[in-house]
Amino acid sequence: MTRHLVLLLALLGLSGPALASPGSGGSAQGLLAPEATRAFLARPAQGPVWTADRLTSLLAALDGLARHGLDPAHYHRTELGRADLTVERRDLLATDAWLSAAAHLLYGKLDPRTVEPNWTAARREADLAGALTDALKAGSIQAGLEQLAPSQPGYAALLAEFAALRAAGNETVRQIPPGEALKPGMTGDRVLATQERLAQLGLLAADHRTGRMDEPTVAAIETLQTMMGLDADGTVGSATRAALNRGNEERLQQLRVNLERWRWLPADLGRRHVRANIAGFTLSTYEDGVLQRTHLTIVGKVVRKTPVFSDEIEYMVFNPWWETPDNLARADKLPAFKRDPASVDRLGFQVLDRTGQRVDANTIDWAGLTASTFPYRLRQAPGDQNALGQVKIIFPNPYNVYIHDTPTRGLFAQQQRAFSSGCMRTQDPIGLATWLLEETPGWDRARIDGTVRSGKETRATLKERVPVHILYFTVVADQGGAIRYLDDVYGRDPAVRAGLDRPPGGGP
Repeated sequence: MTRHLVLLLALLGLSGPALASPGSGGSAQGLLAPEATRAFLARPAQGPVWTADRLTSLLAALDGLARHGLDPAHYHRTELGRADLTVERRDLLATDAWLSAAAHLLYGKLDPRTVEPNWTAARREADLAGALTDALKAGSIQAGLEQLAPSQPGYAALLAEFAALRAAGNETVRQIPPGEALKPGMTGDRVLATQERLAQLGLLAADHRTGRMDEPTVAAIETLQTMMGLDADGTVGSATRAALNRGNEERLQQLRVNLERWRWLPADLGRRHVRANIAGFTLSTYEDGVLQRTHLTIVGKVVRKTPVFSDEIEYMVFNPWWETPDNLARADKLPAFKRDPASVDRLGFQVLDRTGQRVDANTIDWAGLTASTFPYRLRQAPGDQNALGQVKIIFPNPYNVYIHDTPTRGLFAQQQRAFSSGCMRTQDPIGLATWLLEETPGWDRARIDGTVRSGKETRATLKERVPVHILYFTVVADQGGAIRYLDDVYGRDPAVRAGLDRPPGGGP
């Protein structure tokens, strides 16, 4: 039994072991959710459930799934179009198709935990059997399905872009062949190909064919890089070349993946909430559905990825001590201290033995220590060099991930900001803290600034917790409604796309 079908039964208020195993179609007659379907059809009815008119509406509804990036063929579309179906088989397939499509529009075709193991966001829920009953009575087969899709503006924006690209059809994309990075001043056929592709994208004049990485070409590349969330250095490296070579078909697939990610989310993300997008290197706050502020962020390196999950912000600490995680003490700090033992005191670190007693760093033979034999605990005092900066924002979680300031603020000038060990460093963290504390009595900006100036570690607990959603979207709509295609920095899109392409039930 697949986890996805178990979730479907739970959502319909049904349970039991009688689901078909993946690819077993025989005893279950090829149904995706046989128990849910049979339970629905067991209700008293006058004659066939799916009359000719209803079936026509259902076929149109299944075809309409394509606008959401779902494959109609995964919902018995071909067999339901056959003229020789028995009444009983038609009722089974049509009911199963509607309920399965409804579940996939409601909370996604994939169980998000199969691709995001740390996923904790609540699903949207609905009485799907009741929704089907209402749709049959009202003659609203297609509308009944459509109303189960997300109503979030972000989903609607991606739907509109998806429709526009489908209408535009495939284009002939001038490909830039692989090779060394193209830098300002370079010449050659690959530069000419780049100029032709930039012209296709409307970023360079159609007659600009110099074959040289000249000023207009570099400026056009920088514009593209900014649009794609890449470092705007005017150089065509591997990521920029991939962005240039991406045509409508690739964008359609990227949109399908991100429409699915929207379906995983609850309808209500919180009256006041924080939404971080790892792939966009941004963190935004919302109140009553309205964007309040956006902060640039630094996220985890590819080898120390920031996890995707939802939680609630409970408190923050101004002028925090940094209790250095043991793995970072061994992997990062020990090599640094071996190179420069004086940096222990200069950076404000304290060394403690395993009993918690402080050890004079000058008495330690740093050169003789290894990661496997490192016997100490490290903590860093508040101050200008502190790794957490002026504030850390806490939502207790098993991943030890939180939002914090950073002393290396120059990194925010870069577009691709995957530099941390998993936590999220944010630009203007005091502004974010001020917004979070707006509804907590006694914590206005004046008190926050005074607390920071004191240099003393101080905790501020929110009157009401604020939901925080750490997400991963590689296509987003900006404030002006423009769609931005982002670099898949963690390489997570292919797994979602493969799941969408795979027929429900695990078949080939």
